[in-house]
Amino acid sequence: MSTLPLDRLVPAYIQAFEPYTPSRPDHELRRLFGVDHLHRLNNNENALGPPPSARQAIEDFEAGRVPIYPSGDCYDLRQALAAKFGKSADQFLVGNGSCEVIASVIKAFCERGDNIVTADKTFAVYEWVAEFSGFQVRLTPLRDMAFDPQAMLDAADERTKIFFVCNPNNPTGTYWDAATMRGFLEAVGGERIVVLDEAYFEYVDREDNPDGMELMREFPNLVVFRTFSKMYALAGLRVGYLCGSPEVVDIIRRTHVVYSVNSLGQIAATAALEHDVPFITATRTMVAEAKELLRGECAKLGLEYVCHEGNFMMIRTPVSDTLLHRKLAHKGILVRTMTGFRFPGWIRVSLVQRPVMEEFCRALEEVVRG
Repeated sequence: MSTLPLDRLVPAYIQAFEPYTPSRPDHELRRLFGVDHLHRLNNNENALGPPPSARQAIEDFEAGRVPIYPSGDCYDLRQALAAKFGKSADQFLVGNGSCEVIASVIKAFCERGDNIVTADKTFAVYEWVAEFSGFQVRLTPLRDMAFDPQAMLDAADERTKIFFVCNPNNPTGTYWDAATMRGFLEAVGGERIVVLDEAYFEYVDREDNPDGMELMREFPNLVVFRTFSKMYALAGLRVGYLCGSPEVVDIIRRTHVVYSVNSLGQIAATAALEHDVPFITATRTMVAEAKELLRGECAKLGLEYVCHEGNFMMIRTPVSDTLLHRKLAHKGILVRTMTGFRFPGWIRVSLVQRPVMEEFCRALEEVVRG
């Protein structure tokens, strides 16, 4: 049998790309680490679970709907989003998680020789999708753990098509206030697309936090990402969406795969928008209490930490982050190592209910002092 000529068949930028290796299922991790439970503090999931309205919709889902294709363009969900945000349904595009809409935007605007600009320590999927699509990625360093607007502007050239701004940033939790965001958008002008990733928008309760849904009324080149995976706790159903001007979304829709969002995800996401204020308030309260507890524990142990917005915080580890991850996993706790985020020697910890946070604090102290 002849050898398949992969060197000739596979583009150079694919050959150079390292595939992402997801973690194993929880049942397998419990077996590997010899524990009878696992607290998931590694993926910024909302430990409260879906809002009551979404939970009820999931329970009411009929098996008879499974053989039927879902709405190809998430019609009902887009109508619900339009009503919530005071926009046209045609301004929304829903995808199989935010990763799909990231890919759709890059495919819509970039061609050979183009580049995107983002930060070097942020959500990695912007970088990954551009690289495995054959486009250059220009990474700018954080300043004071936050996106640096001037550095991003300086990195751009005539082939820059898209700026990606994660606000608040994952994993540092820092955010641009409204004045900074407006200044950046004005400096960019209308010649390039600016993607504002607001995956953690609902976790921010600050008056100076910019709202991309409002800003796009003034800046038609602005595209806003949001998700049902974080605040609304529907990560397992994979529903993310973007919103923009009708003209821009019409272009992105041409590159977007229809029927990619399953029926249950669409139904649960639509229901999650109903009467969501009490649920968001309860989640913010849980996160605030967890932050206070974990800050105190870090102070007691003399550990440096980064804690701003979002349902997570970063902690500098006294040993390698991978070693600390293994030691905590043997105690039934999963955290995210930060080497892959270009923060070697740090872990990121999701903020959940107090009993679990107390268990994490005890385990962290045992490892650090031991």
